[in-house]
Amino acid sequence: MPAEQPSADVRRKAAREVIDILHEIATLLNTHLDRQQLSYCVSLIENGANPEALAKVIQQLREEYPASSMDDDAEDPAGAR
Repeated sequence: MPAEQPSADVRRKAAREVIDILHEIATLLNTHLDRQQLSYCVSLIENGANPEALAKVIQQLREEYPASSMDDDAEDPAGAR
């Protein structure tokens, strides 16, 4: 008899827990990636993207567009700069 597949809710909860753990690690490493960005990265890697190449692309994008990479992580809700 085949094993039962976990329900969609169980899979969703497990995925959320994984992203939460990855976000904690990313925060400790000062990556400035939010949960959604991490989720995109995980999805890309799961679908065959090279993790090192992905990291280089992110670094290059941050060099080309420095203000946009930090706007989402700003601690000042008024956005005063």
